[in-house]
Amino acid sequence: MTTFDPDAAAPEGSGVFGLPHSVDEARVVLVPVPFEATTSYGGGAADGPRAILEASRQIDLFDAELGPFHEVGIAMLPEAPEVRRWNREAKAAARPIVAKGGAGTPALQKKLALVNDRSAKLNGWVRRTTEGLLARGKLVGIVGGDHAVPLGAIAAAAARSPGLGILHFDAHADLRVAYEGFRYSHASIHYNVAEEIEEVSRIVQLGIRDVGRREVEYAEASGGRIVTNFAHDTFARLHAGTPFTKLCGELLAPLPERVWLSFDIDGFEPHLCPHTGTPVPGGFEFLQVVTLLRTLVATGRTIVGFDLCEVAPGPDDEWDGNVGARLLYKMIGFALASQAKPARRRR
Repeated sequence: MTTFDPDAAAPEGSGVFGLPHSVDEARVVLVPVPFEATTSYGGGAADGPRAILEASRQIDLFDAELGPFHEVGIAMLPEAPEVRRWNREAKAAARPIVAKGGAGTPALQKKLALVNDRSAKLNGWVRRTTEGLLARGKLVGIVGGDHAVPLGAIAAAAARSPGLGILHFDAHADLRVAYEGFRYSHASIHYNVAEEIEEVSRIVQLGIRDVGRREVEYAEASGGRIVTNFAHDTFARLHAGTPFTKLCGELLAPLPERVWLSFDIDGFEPHLCPHTGTPVPGGFEFLQVVTLLRTLVATGRTIVGFDLCEVAPGPDDEWDGNVGARLLYKMIGFALASQAKPARRRR
């Protein structure tokens, strides 16, 4: 780092955020997962990691709140060719199923089996990759891709942190059972977390505003393991005069000490993510999310890892990638800050 100028323009082709770190040198390693086989409306999330990487080079590295945390080293792995291949194969097979709203014929059932197979392969790859990085002492972030992709990483983190909590930002609850027949649908990620990862003790959902009845019933039947906070309730209290900082503390209170951040970009108000696959009005603004993350760290909780998904670049601008890169940088900074703090005491 002796010859690196953090205030200079990032050279073309430099690393994520314009940084010079190798994976071996970096404390934080980002894993790009360009996979979006089960997207059911708009597409493009497979190009999210690339868009975020390109936009990240425009970010000023010194953070006025969190300081020069980039100095610990941040690197992004190259995209894995096999993930791109699985995405091509699975997307081609999924397309007629999505068009029909399900696999109602033998021919479509065969295609469905292929999609589920490639998704399972992806989950295994993500888990193995994450486990290898965790074993080397890295803080791992998954950069999707659709929101199905972090399942293996959450499993790897939970195995090291039994009782792990998930803080889930999203417009959608993602508690559907094999949506359109896809076992590992983007609309099923936290159903699959709840069903497959017993070490996860609680899922706290924020910003939810587009949800199915059975998803609500599933959360209500979870005995408090899934806490769904609807946007209309949160913003009704805010507009009635409840200070946002007070709301943050109450929303985060059910989380255990160790937390994984799971962020679907459509948790934001759509003007911040206009090209994401399923934008929904009524979401958070950028600084509201920053306040929530700041509050999470202030409580003494530790962020053990994170995912950012569903960023889809526009056809003629990099706004979505820009917002995604800036959110990702804040997530990294707060995760590092949380790991520098002592854990809160249990009562």
